[in-house]
Amino acid sequence: MKVFGTLLVLFFSLTPTVEARVYLDINAPTFVQIPIILPKWKPMEKTPPALTARIYEVLVNDLYLSGLFKVIDHSLLPYYLKDKEGIPSMLSLHEWRVSGGELLLAGEASLAGDGLQLKLKFHLIDLVEQKHLTGKQYESPLQNLRHLVHRMSDEVIFHLTGEKGVHTTKIAYVLRQGESREIWVADFDGANAKPITQNQSINISPAWTPDGQRIAFTSYMKRNPDLYLIDLNGKQLQTLSSSPGLNLSPSWSPDGKQIALMMGKEGKSDIYLLDATGGNPRRLTRGHGNESTPRWAPDGQQIVFSSDRSGTPQIYTMSIDGSNVRRLTYEGNYNTSPSWSPKGDRIAFCGRVGGEFHIFTMGIDGSGLRKLTPNGSHHESPCWSPDGRYIAFSSTRLGGGPKIFIMNANGFNQRPLTSSKGGEMSPAWSKRFE
Repeated sequence: MKVFGTLLVLFFSLTPTVEARVYLDINAPTFVQIPIILPKWKPMEKTPPALTARIYEVLVNDLYLSGLFKVIDHSLLPYYLKDKEGIPSMLSLHEWRVSGGELLLAGEASLAGDGLQLKLKFHLIDLVEQKHLTGKQYESPLQNLRHLVHRMSDEVIFHLTGEKGVHTTKIAYVLRQGESREIWVADFDGANAKPITQNQSINISPAWTPDGQRIAFTSYMKRNPDLYLIDLNGKQLQTLSSSPGLNLSPSWSPDGKQIALMMGKEGKSDIYLLDATGGNPRRLTRGHGNESTPRWAPDGQQIVFSSDRSGTPQIYTMSIDGSNVRRLTYEGNYNTSPSWSPKGDRIAFCGRVGGEFHIFTMGIDGSGLRKLTPNGSHHESPCWSPDGRYIAFSSTRLGGGPKIFIMNANGFNQRPLTSSKGGEMSPAWSKRFE
């Protein structure tokens, strides 16, 4: 989806990206954040310093939220470096190295077109080997400032890890407003939050279409929990399923052609498949238990779900025709809300321990169980970022209702994204918006 008009990207890397070594491996057992220095950005010509300060603030937050870096901002630098702006000379790199950084990310900004066009230029420098790693220039309307910085952050992470970042993604979630629940969408860092539904009803279970253009969700606006589809402007509302009883917890197949859904009535729920338009329902589960929260495997050949067929909710997988059912969890008496990593190697889920709900991950065969969240509060509804590096979830640790948090896939660097008084829950992560 084009968020704005043509984006001009000029490459001027002195070292080709394809030849860059991987500086960071977040999956390594001995992963350590890499120290990165961020000097002040330089405002060129008549660009107001307040603008570069805003760019700097977004950039620092991006790198912090990535969990990959120990960010050394200008306030932490020695007095003779605090106020230096822009891209330093390669001949002066030794004076930056003493600040404890291994990398330096510096840049400058200028306005053109009567102040309506923004140009950003950055350089990434290896202070240890004293060499230039990469640099780019971006140009776009000023209103897209945050998106340009997010793209820059993604480029830095791509150069250092070999994989794109998630700074241009979005997160949908449920916002509690009194008795109602509305679907909201925010940037990956929690900024630019806006409502998608405004019907003063109960709207839950958001699920992005694979192309990131629309969101499926369940709403009680007609008193029955029906399944709907809506665009990101809150328009073009379409009914997908309105069978009497539950039409809940949708999950799109990777190719966008099918929807897995929890359906049922009179206290019994099963997993169904629907066509993308909501037609041709096919029932996959036929046991005596309640089946819920289906989620697709990234290869589109399996579905992970929760079922109480054994007496208490546990995590299972099955083939997309309902065969080859396999139980994965045997620890704990309440395990639900599974989510399959886009990398295909792990499954996140919510499990109850000692009266608290926590986020766990495990291998796709149930092995390698890991508890990721701290004791003392409830943590629920995990979902993966599109690159499989992060997990978003809801947590009550801050009090005043649940908030949306993100963490690295290993549980490291847990940090909040949202902060409303009512509370937010049920996050769903989009793919990238270029």
